[in-house]
Amino acid sequence: MRQSNYFIPTLREVPSDAEIKSHQLLLRGGFIRQNAAGVYSYLPLGFTVLRKIEEVIREEMNKAGGQELLMPAIQPAELWKETGRWDIYGPELMRLKDRHAREFALGATHEELITSLVRSEINSYKKMPALLYQIQTKYRDEKRPRFGLLRGREFIMKDAYSFDTSEKGTDEVYKQMVQTYKNIFSRFQLNFRPVVADSGAIGGDDTHEFMALSEVGEDTIAYSSESDYAANIEMAPCVRSYERPNEAEKELQKLDYDEYTKELHKAIKYTLFKVNDSYCIVLTRQDHTINDIKVKNYLKAEHVEIVSTEEVADALAISVDDVHPFNERFEIYADHAVKAIVNGTLTVQPKVIYVNVNPSRDLNVKDYADFRMIQEGDPSPDGNGEILFAKGIEIGQVFKLGTRYSEMMNATYLDENGKSKPIMMGCYGIGVSRTLAAVVEQHHDDNGIVWPVSLAPFHVHLITVNTKNTDQKELSEKLYSIFQNEQLDILYDDRSERVGVKFSDSDLIGIPIRIIVGKKASEDIVELKVRKTGESFEVPVNSIVEVVRQQLKVLS
Repeated sequence: MRQSNYFIPTLREVPSDAEIKSHQLLLRGGFIRQNAAGVYSYLPLGFTVLRKIEEVIREEMNKAGGQELLMPAIQPAELWKETGRWDIYGPELMRLKDRHAREFALGATHEELITSLVRSEINSYKKMPALLYQIQTKYRDEKRPRFGLLRGREFIMKDAYSFDTSEKGTDEVYKQMVQTYKNIFSRFQLNFRPVVADSGAIGGDDTHEFMALSEVGEDTIAYSSESDYAANIEMAPCVRSYERPNEAEKELQKLDYDEYTKELHKAIKYTLFKVNDSYCIVLTRQDHTINDIKVKNYLKAEHVEIVSTEEVADALAISVDDVHPFNERFEIYADHAVKAIVNGTLTVQPKVIYVNVNPSRDLNVKDYADFRMIQEGDPSPDGNGEILFAKGIEIGQVFKLGTRYSEMMNATYLDENGKSKPIMMGCYGIGVSRTLAAVVEQHHDDNGIVWPVSLAPFHVHLITVNTKNTDQKELSEKLYSIFQNEQLDILYDDRSERVGVKFSDSDLIGIPIRIIVGKKASEDIVELKVRKTGESFEVPVNSIVEVVRQQLKVLS
């Protein structure tokens, strides 16, 4: 491709609203342009990289037995109402009506739609197992789109769904998809980790997220200092044991807030939760952070949210002064660490503090469980080492759905004995556009992007130093033809620009190999520069193809 005719609108300045490197470099390099908050156009360079990501995904998915299809983005509301997610999913689900006032959703995910297809077509054990996948645009009305392609309202995703007759079969596909994802992300030269995760609005029992390690990641990974254990911080269980001190219980007292200085390890705090349509209180130590995901999973609730004292008082028609753990009207749950507190403190509204609080004596605790966030330095849940934290960008997730959707949507099959049973399902997603951004976050330097060979929009960037020099021009044209005939992707910078501009653009775009046709063109000698290492050396034209292929092999 001749650069003089190629649509690459590079920018010299960093856009003011671009907060992270991938967003800045993809905009500056002419890969993407923003059309609205969280909505982007992929320009030729960006679209080329996207297609290369998709092709790697297709190769690995097909190798695993996947069959590609394409489902519509517009989904009938009736399907979402069958599973109850029309009401549960929340404001992120983009909803619309047609001219006949029929309700639809723009696909944020496709569990309902794929289940409706399968229940009509797969009705016998003989037709399973099956693994179907698509690569398609998804839509979610993010409250705060940010970080470019990492959190958008329109994004590209690969979603796959497995169908089987048994848990064992589903487990095997799950393991196969975990390995397939490892293969895919390794081919992108990403530094990533599969971590135990929460299934969120998708549902199901077991799930792993694939995290690309990055300081700009919005997720925190808790990992072991001595083993392969890793989990999303929300899902990492706290296994630290707490011993109750050998201390006599004192009489409960109520003091003014300013009369007492709290010891954090003895101070109790409480959090108000709305659980589906009821309210409860969860106690934790003051120096610990409540984990609402653990609360939701423990209570097996569809919906859990932290609420204010005023909201609870209004909903229950009581005074705000009566919203506290000493009110026996509330169900009380407490973290394991609270059980070990003797003569603790607890502040209630309005600023009144109780001292010598002994939870088992003074509070009607229904049960103790793990309700807090894990902390750095806590023991690793697998018994090896201690917990450390790292930031990560979620680029993929795999779920065991079980019969969650098949039972609600009556997707059944006849087994060998003619008995009707619900289909076992799995779900496997990769954020294609997020992966593009994650690669840039991990593969860049001060001058621009440094693409891995597998994803580079071109393999070779051919640059003519002086287009007015006949020797340089003729040799550049000759090399352009040679590389095209050798089926090496080449971008030929034939523009009448200053050489400094050409080199800056080349660094910004990040093509792996740069061939510079300069002052030794008359001797059929060119300069080869490796973008990743900065190494450069002279190469005779008659061996240039062989040298380029060797360099690309080394970089792969």
